[in-house]
Formats: sequence, C-alpha cells, structure tokens
Amino acid sequence: MSGKPSVLVFDLGGVLVDWNGIDPLMRLSGGALQREDARRFWMENPAVERLDLGQCTPLEFSATMVDALRLDITPQQMRQQLSDWLAGPYPGAAELLAALSARFPLAALSNNNALHWDKIEREFGLLQHFGHAFASHRLQLRKPDAAIYAHVERALGLAGERIAFFDDNIECVSAARERGWQAFHTVGLAQVRAALDAQGWL
Repeated sequence: MSGKPSVLVFDLGGVLVDWNGIDPLMRLSGGALQREDARRFWMENPAVERLDLGQCTPLEFSATMVDALRLDITPQQMRQQLSDWLAGPYPGAAELLAALSARFPLAALSNNNALHWDKIEREFGLLQHFGHAFASHRLQLRKPDAAIYAHVERALGLAGERIAFFDDNIECVSAARERGWQAFHTVGLAQVRAALDAQGWL
C-alpha cells in the first residue's frame, strides 16, 4: 500500500471513458494491423501526435488516415467514425468520481483532440468533478513526454510522490513512475476500482 496522495489524476479514454479505436482500426486496416500494432498506432504514429498536440484539425487527421490506410471512405466519414469511437463514460464513472471528490482533489490528464474534447465537454458530464483538466491539444504537450508530467506538477504545486495516476497505456504509466508518481496501469473502470481499493483509497 502506497502513501496517501494529495491528488488523484485520471486519464480519460480507456480509464473512465469508453474509447475503442483499436478494434475499429484493426477492421479498417483489413487485418494489416494486429491488436498491439493498433494500440501502438495511437501512441506512436506521427499523425496522431500532431492531432494530440493540436497541430492539425480532426478532419486533416482523418484525411491522413484515409490515405495512409488506403481506406475506401471519405475524410468526412473517417472523422465521424473517429467521433463515434468515443462512446461515453463507463457506467458508474461519474458516481465514482463524485465519491472520490469528497476525499481527494481530482484532475484529468488526457492525450486528446478538439473533436473528442468538445464531445466530452458537451455530453459526458465528467469534467465537473476535476479541479484541473489537462488536455494535450490545449497544452501542446503529450504523454508520455516528461514535459507534460512536469507541467502537471507545477500546476498542482506538488512533487511527483504526492500524485496518484491511472492510465491504460503502460508507456504513460512508466513515464509517470520515472518522475516519482504513484502510477497504476488500469484498463477500464473495474481495474481503476480495484487499484483504488487495494490502496485503501475508496
């Protein structure tokens, strides 16, 4: 069991929010991408990085995907699919955050883009629970680069060991641990709950 943190920081997609760009990407690739390849696409592809950093629009990114994967759809159709892959909060996510907010300050730290962030703000009802919401496309910083973790530390006024962090990508978890954060690899809300319970934070 780790020491009690001063703040809980959550990734959104794959942790609190039902985002699945992996299975659809495998289908769109016609089998060229296996599951780990598709997951790493969202972490490592230069076009995804530009999208996450706010350096291109979602439609420009969609056009790049259509060309790169030789898809038989328009960029506009690809953009709609990109939106649809972000389905909504996992059942119970809002209730969990409401309960946790009575015991801890909460923050969000997400690699995100203008299309998805607008949908999260308008439809999902989660951001109200966070004292801080750090989004890559607004900061022009991106996980797992060390600079975004340093930014969060400065904004929160906390050393890394006072921050507990939950993310579904092991690369982002490892980078947080390198800065001394209490970081947990959690895929889906059940694993978040299990990690919190194991630490005695629920």
